[in-house]
Amino acid sequence: MKKNRLLYTYCIVVLLTVFAIVSCENVLDKDPVDSFNEESLFQDINLVEAFLYQCYDQLGGDREEVLGMREDLLSSSTDELLNIHRAGNITFTKGTLSPSYLGHFGGTSGVRHSWILWDDIYKNIKNVNTLLDGIDNVPVKSDADAAKIAQIKAEAYFIRAFSYANLMRSYGGLALSDKKYELDEDFSVSKRATLQETVDFILSDIEKAIEGLPLKTNIEQGRATKGAAGALKSRVLSFITGKLMNGGYEASNALVSFQSGSRAERLQAAKNAAKEVMNGTYGLYALTGSTNEPPATLTEEEIMAYADNYAGIFLQKGAWDDELIFGVQYLDKQKNAACNNLYWGPNGYNCWGNNEPVEDLIREYEMKDGAPFQWDKYNSGEMNIRAFTKEQSDADPERNPYVGREPRFYASILFDGAPWRDRPSTENKIQIGTTIKSQGSALTGKDVGSVMSEIAKLEPLQTGGEDSRSAANQAWNGTKTGYYLRKMLDIGLNGEIANNENTWAEMRFAEVLLDYAEACIELGEVEEGLKTVNLIRNRAGLPGRALTATQEQAREWYRHERLIEMMAEGDRWYCIRKWMICDKAIKSFSPTYIYHFEDGVSIYIYNTITLADERKWSDRQYWLPISIAEINKAPQLQQNPGY
Repeated sequence: MKKNRLLYTYCIVVLLTVFAIVSCENVLDKDPVDSFNEESLFQDINLVEAFLYQCYDQLGGDREEVLGMREDLLSSSTDELLNIHRAGNITFTKGTLSPSYLGHFGGTSGVRHSWILWDDIYKNIKNVNTLLDGIDNVPVKSDADAAKIAQIKAEAYFIRAFSYANLMRSYGGLALSDKKYELDEDFSVSKRATLQETVDFILSDIEKAIEGLPLKTNIEQGRATKGAAGALKSRVLSFITGKLMNGGYEASNALVSFQSGSRAERLQAAKNAAKEVMNGTYGLYALTGSTNEPPATLTEEEIMAYADNYAGIFLQKGAWDDELIFGVQYLDKQKNAACNNLYWGPNGYNCWGNNEPVEDLIREYEMKDGAPFQWDKYNSGEMNIRAFTKEQSDADPERNPYVGREPRFYASILFDGAPWRDRPSTENKIQIGTTIKSQGSALTGKDVGSVMSEIAKLEPLQTGGEDSRSAANQAWNGTKTGYYLRKMLDIGLNGEIANNENTWAEMRFAEVLLDYAEACIELGEVEEGLKTVNLIRNRAGLPGRALTATQEQAREWYRHERLIEMMAEGDRWYCIRKWMICDKAIKSFSPTYIYHFEDGVSIYIYNTITLADERKWSDRQYWLPISIAEINKAPQLQQNPGY
């Protein structure tokens, strides 16, 4: 099995020699770098390579975990998921972001619960700059050494571009540096570059990376490749085409909005960048599974085959397939562990149940034939309650809102009745609903308030599901929304005692296709854009969209497809900001309750008389604030608008 070279055990030993040069202070602090250790570093190509691995390890921040495989997912800052344990620290959805309180965006809530940290990412940029400054001093003893040095430089450019790109997509224009920091550096005069200057800097690094990096077949898995750099270029150029940076927010502010050029030019550049990856310019990449139009009528076995294919993209443990472009493979034996099953799995399996899908997301998943899901299909206008008898369900199983859905639903969501790990007491199924030893027929036809009031009177007759907040086991970890996340969980793994080893897919081919489709649609090339969207739909077992749609309809379809395809991967946080739809996406929502009565009646209730999470949007949060601590260190750093 291929291994991620940055995880080799020997690196730990080697890094002990050079650890002193890896500064632990904020990038704007001025603690000295030990010159003797730095001099030693650049006398040995193996030490330089080990230092490069350290830079890889810190791509997601100087914390226990890297990139996206964390207990608290970035997607819980969107309309996809709810963080049940630290909802108050999700400042983006609470309207409480400020320079003095960033919550999860400022590292104030614990080691494992932080994202896109300004200070941590700049630390790594500083280390990359140190590497690039000294690498040409490394003694070259052979052509192989020269080739290795050239490759390390290209990887360093990729890491710096990746780091700056994450900051740019969060803060706008940045304090840019491509040089090693000196002992007498005066950071108090540091200023932010414009958005355009920042983008140009990132793209320059990407081009240097593309030029020097090998194809994926010629380098160890987990290190940067031409394909990874090409996908990063597509990601960056796609993000800057959004309304947010093209006059939608403080159009006159060069830190957050372009002052020249046109959106059409940027869309064309984004389209071209994605097309280069699609055409194989940087190596062979492809969607996992067939992209042929699926049969008009799918059997249950075919639905689950499509679901398993999609789920498998995120469960890769060995050599990656052609969809995965860049990511991190976790290897427990090398102490690089992930705990997806423990963090996100159901409480009935002794797991923590964090990052739970919300009802609005659940309703976005289509039916197996590609038709939109309609909650009120059987009772027009009733959007909160579905009630049916066993006889009705037997005659039409789709009365159960979780029956007959598209394959990605079953690959991504754990719902009441979903098959899961061995547990004889629930027939190996998730049990979120409550069983009530009473007649449910008397409650049908009533409104939410009346039903909940009557059910409250029946409390002595109720037994909570083993995966609910009424469970005997770890009730505090039970779902608050009515659902659990299934995506990226391994059904064969007991999360209570074992760590996950599946890869975090940071960049995959589907994202590149979506970037291309969006650029085409926004440029008015609707048919080409929808053809690309249909590749993703067909792979997921859904029929293609009609190519004759209007641009407005195509845009709606595209955004829906991106939501479902990229769910829980963190992509949504960037998209809702890029498109400036946070005022619609960030809203309070309610829990879904399920009751099964002894007379065979089942009632599914979106309980709008209570809230699962109260949320509030503030327009200033389209860009993150720079923390007051950073401003104090460098007073010339201009704060983002609204703060």
